[in-house]
Amino acid sequence: MLGLRRAGVIARLLQIFSLLITCGVAHANCIFSPDPVINRLQALAMSNPNDALARADTLLEAATAAKAPAEKIAWMHAVRAQAYSALELDGEARTAAIAGMKLVPDAYAPVHLALFFIDAENIYDAEGMAAAKRNVEAVRARGVSSDAERCLLLTLGTLQFRENRADQAVVSLTQAYQMSDRAGDRRQRMLVASALSKVMGELGDYRQALALNAEVIEWNAAHDETLTLSVSRYLRGIILHETHEYDAALLAFLNARALSVAIGDEQGIAFSDMRICDLMIDLGDTRNARTRCDDALRIFAASGTIDVIKQTRSYLAEIDLAEGYAARALTSLNDILANGASDMPPREVTPLYKLRADANTARGNTVAAYADLDEYMRRYTTTMETRRIRQVAALHARFEIDREIDRNATLQRELSESKLRQDELQRRTLLAITAGSLAVALLTALLIGARSHRRQLASLANLDVLTGLPNRRHTAQRVEAALDRSTRVGEPLTIALIDLDHFKTINDRCGHASGDEVLKDFARLARETLRAGDTFGRWGGEEFLLAMPGATLDVALSVVERLRTVAQTIRIPNSADGMKVSLSAGLAINESHLNSLEAVVARADIALYRAKHDGRNIVRIDDASLDTASSGVRRAMR
Repeated sequence: MLGLRRAGVIARLLQIFSLLITCGVAHANCIFSPDPVINRLQALAMSNPNDALARADTLLEAATAAKAPAEKIAWMHAVRAQAYSALELDGEARTAAIAGMKLVPDAYAPVHLALFFIDAENIYDAEGMAAAKRNVEAVRARGVSSDAERCLLLTLGTLQFRENRADQAVVSLTQAYQMSDRAGDRRQRMLVASALSKVMGELGDYRQALALNAEVIEWNAAHDETLTLSVSRYLRGIILHETHEYDAALLAFLNARALSVAIGDEQGIAFSDMRICDLMIDLGDTRNARTRCDDALRIFAASGTIDVIKQTRSYLAEIDLAEGYAARALTSLNDILANGASDMPPREVTPLYKLRADANTARGNTVAAYADLDEYMRRYTTTMETRRIRQVAALHARFEIDREIDRNATLQRELSESKLRQDELQRRTLLAITAGSLAVALLTALLIGARSHRRQLASLANLDVLTGLPNRRHTAQRVEAALDRSTRVGEPLTIALIDLDHFKTINDRCGHASGDEVLKDFARLARETLRAGDTFGRWGGEEFLLAMPGATLDVALSVVERLRTVAQTIRIPNSADGMKVSLSAGLAINESHLNSLEAVVARADIALYRAKHDGRNIVRIDDASLDTASSGVRRAMR
């Protein structure tokens, strides 16, 4: 029965990515207040929106009583709107945004633009989105600063994607990404990367979607943006689920849920539970799936969000059908599809007709089953044709963007070559005037200096500035090369994902400077402790990746245990309460069918999660690797 739950991978893909448009996507700030107090609250709204909202309400009440300037009060409304948006309370977010815009009606004032972005990104009805797009284009047409232009493109791309126009969204967001990159605005680039990741997923470019998502996760973790980190991990789980990497997807959803629990984000908890429910259905674990969906439904029902309530109920109907309760499934589906389910996104509705056809078949309602199949095929064909046309348009748009980039690069190269020719002419003139021996000595010195400089630049591009270790990109390159060699020659390779325990607490209690010293000391000790052929790099924040070529689990376990022991000798600067440094680690050994970095790291990540769950300051091995371990390793694990 479970095999009938989706009519092909593409139909399910359409349903999954429609959730990305309607579900918990935290809208981060695009324009920040010059007031340091408000600025900190805007940042807090991305990590703990409930706390930010409570503080903003208190400040707003005091500022209103003191008759503070309208602009200051409007910025407080911007914080409230941002926090409400992060909590998926769209109506409250728009109410706060509109209240702030009324106080500062100048459409070009920074606070008005900040409020305008939040308002637009919380619009979901077709008429409202069309009006918001017209407003964005009108503001852009009259001319704004480059910062505002990037934010407007981000908002426009978000609205286009929500309207199921990924072909248009990819153009707007790619422009915003390139502009942010050229301006050196890393925070804004991360906002655009998050939105662009979803568009790439919609277009089926999963590799690009995962790469952008990893970039965002690294940023979120490094800047303690708990809420946006939760959303980024949630979105990663959806992509991994679609590519059938179930263990990694489950871990991503569990991580997202844990972060939502930590900050009291009820909607985030519900979305994670709903996605875990869907994944459990795929794995045939309907009992646990039902528990997750029931928990999600209770939270969604309290907030009254109709489309996700119906989505969750459709999963429960699917579970009923799988467990033999076809009548109950049919009753639920009839209710969900009443009036054509006009209160749900069309792409979510299409596969429900196939599901109801299965339920009708199970009940012996042959005529109704055929009618549902006809409706399903009609909708499916229309959707796929529309999607095909828009994918072609999106590919064409991306081609035009790439061609424009190539043209710009060619122009820059021609200008550089022209300058080089001029430089060469001047150099030859100098050579004709200057004594030969002096010229040769000078050129030799310049050549050596240039080569040294290039080597330094290449080294810096591959290193993490703080620890001196290989950065994430260079670490990934080295480990992928080690994996290729391991697969080619048939030797073992064990990977460890290592995380310093309670590192945020160290930063909070002792200061970020103390945290930086701990990271540097740990990197130094690791270089002294690890084997010569091992690859050890910073993976993100306080997380490190260790690859041990030729190491069986016995050897790898002893290496990581030695590193765990020496880590406890690190002294924490400014620590007055006896805090100690410790680490947790997860091990996974490469196997012939798991020769991708993503797959092996995902298994190590699951083992790391278990180590943290079991109390931290320990090493755990993932189940698949443990199955092949020696008796000595098994005893050590016990």
